[in-house]
Amino acid sequence: MTDDAARPSAAARRGRRPRPPLGLLEARIGHSFADRSLLERALTHVSKAGGRGGSYQRLEFLGDRVLGLAVADILYAALPDADEGELSRRLAGLVRRETCAAVSNAWEVGPHLMLGQGEVSGGARRNQTILADVCEAILGAVYLDAGYTTARAIVEAAFRPAELTGAPRGRDAKSALQEWAMARSLPLPTYAVAERSGPDHAPHYRIAAQVEGLEPAIGEGPSKRVAEQEAARALMEREGIAGPAPTEPNDG
Repeated sequence: MTDDAARPSAAARRGRRPRPPLGLLEARIGHSFADRSLLERALTHVSKAGGRGGSYQRLEFLGDRVLGLAVADILYAALPDADEGELSRRLAGLVRRETCAAVSNAWEVGPHLMLGQGEVSGGARRNQTILADVCEAILGAVYLDAGYTTARAIVEAAFRPAELTGAPRGRDAKSALQEWAMARSLPLPTYAVAERSGPDHAPHYRIAAQVEGLEPAIGEGPSKRVAEQEAARALMEREGIAGPAPTEPNDG
């Protein structure tokens, strides 16, 4: 047997790498669990649980509702003059899957996930859908462990729903960029796949967003939709476009 044949693959080596201590994750979340088994379940994918009952799915269901209530509660208090439409728009932007995945990435959830070997080899620790689901599951676990007030405080710190900016965190960047271009009589932004990599079950896209007269900006993600949003957001941030044109001062 050759040395190469005896040497385990990179995926196998990653699969055997020990998970970091849960205390590190608790510190980033901002909550130390009295019942740590709740956090462990929130991190357990169905492929590792040996059945849906032991996975994060039930906690995800609960956390989705906790997140929605907490964001609505915070927005209602922070924006006393906002109408129902404005509150709904901000709520939708903050509870969307991409925002939840971004929070999981900020918490560095990936290395803590408990996954079956197939999911480990397939790159599930970076899968944005799984990370979004686990974010909600963690919020559900916090709610069960310490109640709504603690969960609300974590949502406020991680999602920052009360930040009054022209483009709230989680805003649909493609729509905002399109509105900005239309208000300046520019052609609509275009999006082109710059690179596709990874296996069919876990693809990774690099997409270029282009607006006439501006350099393209690149966004990356596990789907075209996510990568396009990231590309639009990158272009807006680079060009100092803080929000959709209707909320900006009139240029002329």
